[in-house]
Amino acid sequence: MREQQATLFELPAPEIEAAAPSPEHLAVAARLPASVRLGTMSWSFPGWRGLVYGKDAPTGSFANLGLRAYARHPLLRAVELDRSYYEPLSEATLRSYAEQVPDDFRFLVKAHEACSVRRYPTHARYGKKRGELNPLYLDAAYATDAVVGPAQRALGSKLGALLFQFPPSADAADPGVFARELATFLSRLPSRVPYAVELRNVDLFGPRYVQSLAETGAVHCHNAWSAMPSVLAQAKRVPPDARNPLIVRWLLRPGQAYAEARDRLRPFDRITEEDAAQRSVLARLVAKAAAHGVPALVLINNKAEGCAPQSAFRLAQAIVDAGAAL
Repeated sequence: MREQQATLFELPAPEIEAAAPSPEHLAVAARLPASVRLGTMSWSFPGWRGLVYGKDAPTGSFANLGLRAYARHPLLRAVELDRSYYEPLSEATLRSYAEQVPDDFRFLVKAHEACSVRRYPTHARYGKKRGELNPLYLDAAYATDAVVGPAQRALGSKLGALLFQFPPSADAADPGVFARELATFLSRLPSRVPYAVELRNVDLFGPRYVQSLAETGAVHCHNAWSAMPSVLAQAKRVPPDARNPLIVRWLLRPGQAYAEARDRLRPFDRITEEDAAQRSVLARLVAKAAAHGVPALVLINNKAEGCAPQSAFRLAQAIVDAGAAL
């Protein structure tokens, strides 16, 4: 009887209030090509009250309840799931995210690091595995069961891409060996799933890597990362098929360290270090993609300029202007 009463009188899940969209955001969103989706890397930042969430929204519940409000922002039609890099997310969790967003919303899901870390870092969080070779590295069976299957089933058409991010490594494999291993891995994954690959070691970003993408139908993730070539330089090395859709992650300005930028730019409530040069490059790349009918998925980090939602607004304006100049 108690269980029946609890079911009958169960309260609906609380909702986080969304910030009222500004006229400027609505205007630029109306002019942005529909094929261009901008978003941020996660959504649970207290500094976004008044920008994404209502000014009085309770910050402690953003991670669990904030996505619905986030998806109401006129310029945020995508988001990156960063948590999934540190541990695989269950199908139920992914489905709960999908249920909070409209049909035209897209997720960039980072694959669990066990898929792409050749040797575990020496960071304390790895415990006894620190410095050890990872037996699950490029293991297609593990990736299929723990990463691809749950994302494919739970997100369906809302899965913009599944991202395999290869972190910087001092003992990375020979570029040729890496390219062959990558091609074998990608070819053994389930078909009809959009896969993207992001590199942090410049020496791996060569012709053989590009060929592995062409052979498997995966795309290159263009990353504005401190130690990588510019996104335009990356685009020039990658053939059209390996950048369709165009996936871009705007992370840092050249030469910056991630942790230092994070500590300096908190609480991410405003742009404090504008990077107009990077924004202009990204806008030209995205505008050209849109002009050629190539969909674009652009994810922005708070560490790019200090506040990802405000960077999205300025980038959207720049894309519209760049498109008009083509």
